[in-house]
Amino acid sequence: MDRIRIVGGNELHGVIPISGAKNAALPLMIASLLTDDTLTLENVPHLADVEQLIRILGNHGADISVNGRRERQGESYARTVHFTSRNIVSTTAPYELVSKMRASFWVIGPLLAREGKARVSLPGGCAIGTRPVDLFIEGLAALGANIEIDGGYVNATAPAGGLIGARYVFPKVSVGATHVLMMAATLANGTTVLGNAAREPEVVDLAKCLNAMGAKISGQGTSTVTIEGVRSLSGARHRVLPDRIETGTYAMAVAMAGGDVILEDTEASLLDTALEAIRRAGAEISETNSGIRIVRNGAGIKPVDIVTDPFPGFPTDLQAQFMGLMTRSSGVSHITETIFENRFMHVQELARLGAKISLSGQTAKVEGVSRLKGAPVMATDLRASVSLVIAGLAAEGETMVSRVYHLDRGFERLEEKLTRCGAHVERVSD
Repeated sequence: MDRIRIVGGNELHGVIPISGAKNAALPLMIASLLTDDTLTLENVPHLADVEQLIRILGNHGADISVNGRRERQGESYARTVHFTSRNIVSTTAPYELVSKMRASFWVIGPLLAREGKARVSLPGGCAIGTRPVDLFIEGLAALGANIEIDGGYVNATAPAGGLIGARYVFPKVSVGATHVLMMAATLANGTTVLGNAAREPEVVDLAKCLNAMGAKISGQGTSTVTIEGVRSLSGARHRVLPDRIETGTYAMAVAMAGGDVILEDTEASLLDTALEAIRRAGAEISETNSGIRIVRNGAGIKPVDIVTDPFPGFPTDLQAQFMGLMTRSSGVSHITETIFENRFMHVQELARLGAKISLSGQTAKVEGVSRLKGAPVMATDLRASVSLVIAGLAAEGETMVSRVYHLDRGFERLEEKLTRCGAHVERVSD
């Protein structure tokens, strides 16, 4: 099993290319089930989650071809992937596939809209919370679907004439449920209005792609999204937007280690709130023609309080990384998690490096320390794993991160990108 070895103390200098967003690529890939034409996606990241979803879509009958090309010597791949779901051979998403990646449950929307039926396994629990699918089920029922849960599966059928446009207001903001209902409503009869919809850039990106396929969606990026159903969708070509979580992660890595790095092929507007928090911590951030420049000249890291919130608030997927940064601040910071109920599992692992963190409900109190010391640590989920890498960049001596398969789910060639900027980071295979 692979591990990541980090020897701290090196500043970061250079250029880090930002990959396509995993959280955008997954729903875009699933949208290919809505048409029998070819959907071509550019800038698809090479990640474990993407590869797993390719297998899942193949189970439904999608024909998938991948063209990879190296963008720069020693850096990441930008891939173009072609999806053709001319014939849906199965409307069942089995437990053995869905249990490996929660986002695969989202196939229920396109399958129900196009084929009139879907049998999809409940995804089960998750290390960072239960993340129930009740909003998906309620929303699809509002579109006229008949839904039964039996034997761990959601069995959904559409009315004889297909799904029916309706108004549905989410009881709470859900990115995944917004993706699913938006996809399902594209082929519904009539107009669907989604209230309290997620506003994340990944939702906007999906709507942009669906509109290129012939959908009629408006209001994306606001809390009210309107979808006028159409009879069918065609193929399209779409470029996956830059990964804002990867962007924020590397920005925090530079703020932690010090240095001067250009984050290339990304956009500051995707994560204004997070970048502002990093500025307040002491880093200089500016936009360039090619992306974002992050500079920290050696001055101390200032304590900053943050609260996670749906977009445009501070992303929950950057909470662990920011906590890693705050472990070296010059005072006390408070980090409040409002999205998931169990997303502080990295606290005990950061403590192994010398961090001083105490928990009270959904708030972590982080007392900055003058030094961290390398130690063996274990990744507990995707974002927690990279928070340990960030802390390790500033720790004295060697930090060894195990269970990095979590990291491989969402960060493309991380050790290469950091090493090219001067970090001592390497993958070690047992």
